[in-house]
Amino acid sequence: MTEWDIKKLHILRTLRDRGTVTATAETLRMTPSAVSQQLTNLARQLGVPLLEAHGRRVRLTDAAHLVLRHAEAVFAQLERADAELDGYLRGEAGQVRVAAFSTSVPALLVPAVRRLRTAHPGLDVRIREAEAGEAYELLTAGEADLALSLAAHAPTARDPQFSRVPLLADPLDIALPAGHPLAAAPGLRLADLAAEPWIFGGSGPWSEITTAACEAAGFVPEQAHSASGWTAILAMVEAGLGIALVPRMAAADRRGGSGVVMRVLSADQPRRHVVAAVRRGAEEGTAVARVLAALRQTAAARETVQRN
Repeated sequence: MTEWDIKKLHILRTLRDRGTVTATAETLRMTPSAVSQQLTNLARQLGVPLLEAHGRRVRLTDAAHLVLRHAEAVFAQLERADAELDGYLRGEAGQVRVAAFSTSVPALLVPAVRRLRTAHPGLDVRIREAEAGEAYELLTAGEADLALSLAAHAPTARDPQFSRVPLLADPLDIALPAGHPLAAAPGLRLADLAAEPWIFGGSGPWSEITTAACEAAGFVPEQAHSASGWTAILAMVEAGLGIALVPRMAAADRRGGSGVVMRVLSADQPRRHVVAAVRRGAEEGTAVARVLAALRQTAAARETVQRN
């Protein structure tokens, strides 16, 4: 019977995901030579070539992809076993490490943790703020048990490594200076703002979301200023330096400022979709399942408030 080595299969999967031996070594805290040696040994154990030269790099062979298709089921089953064993050993106790993007922390994660402290005081949730894409890297590397991210920057639902849970469709509103001519205009649409100076990040998820929303409305936004933090963005809006698309989750605690008017768009309201993800199989563990349930409850309560 062919010998299957879980550790070496994990290295092979990481190489597929990271693309290079060097990046794989950095992710797994190994040396590149150790990565290469482990994969050579795995190929010898399985009796098939797993890597082939591709310029200065290597790429996975068809046999390697076949191996990984079967290995994903093994990894998922091991996650289920680990989750079930953890629940058996710990009962109500346990630790769940959550990597979450910045605006989801106060809007979703902190309220969910408060629920859990009341219902399951033995459950320990550890929060790590991360960019939307980085949250999945931490999840893949085993440094987080759950990732809160944006659907646009997450692996697809067909990715065999993860189970994704849709949480919230977060509306994007327009932040205008209080004295702006359109601050009180009825039926405001995104297209009405095509000629305005815009404020958004120079790169990353929010730059892409703003650009995509404006292009869907028929124009390319003119970036007057670049910022990534909402405090800086709203301060510039208040000073009359430009306008910005702002997620309702990010603006929820800042609506009291007299210098900024938050306008809900009329017919073409853009949204960003917030999702949670775990390594496939881990959702069956008691502790992770309870965190997911609390996040669903918090997200449902927020959507109810938004509709009203």
